[in-house]
Amino acid sequence: MATKLRPLDDYIVIKPANAEEVTAGGIVLPDTAQEKPLKGAVIATGPGRMLKNGKRLEPSVKRGDTVMFGKYSGSDVKLDGVEHKIMREAEILAIVE
Repeated sequence: MATKLRPLDDYIVIKPANAEEVTAGGIVLPDTAQEKPLKGAVIATGPGRMLKNGKRLEPSVKRGDTVMFGKYSGSDVKLDGVEHKIMREAEILAIVE
């Protein structure tokens, strides 16, 4: 059974890209030496941040976008055995085009 996840407010769920397993020089890296990926695909977005006037500011990212984020951004969670990150939209640095 797949988990349905609906983020609140301006939270975004991201599936990080796979870590590089081989260096540019062809050296195979063990799991412990692999760097955490700093980009991933947007899986789900919340409805947006609530403004003081009661209206919502829609997120500037959408499902399917590839985004860049900081090394220590968001919270790591495991859903159905797959690693994901949940973070606020403000923690996203860029959309990869």
